[in-house]
Amino acid sequence: MSITPERKTALVKEYALKDGDTGSPEVQVAILTERIANLTEHFKTHVKDNHSRRGLLKLVSQRRQLLDYVKGRDEPRYKALIERLGIRR
Repeated sequence: MSITPERKTALVKEYALKDGDTGSPEVQVAILTERIANLTEHFKTHVKDNHSRRGLLKLVSQRRQLLDYVKGRDEPRYKALIERLGIRR
């Protein structure tokens, strides 16, 4: 259910703005999106898992805050990010 270290490293390399970048909003949003997708798959078989559902809502909220931050700073960067991740907004 959680993200593997190899997958996380791949996401960091793919979305990093420069070498060694692990904290930019793009990287954080990409990692959160992966975790949200994993939890969404989990809920297809575990419908009554409300404890994990709360965690999912927290992740979605955190991703929304980061996306709002990027949108406020640089809207073309925001549009490129949501297009790249396939997030509807």
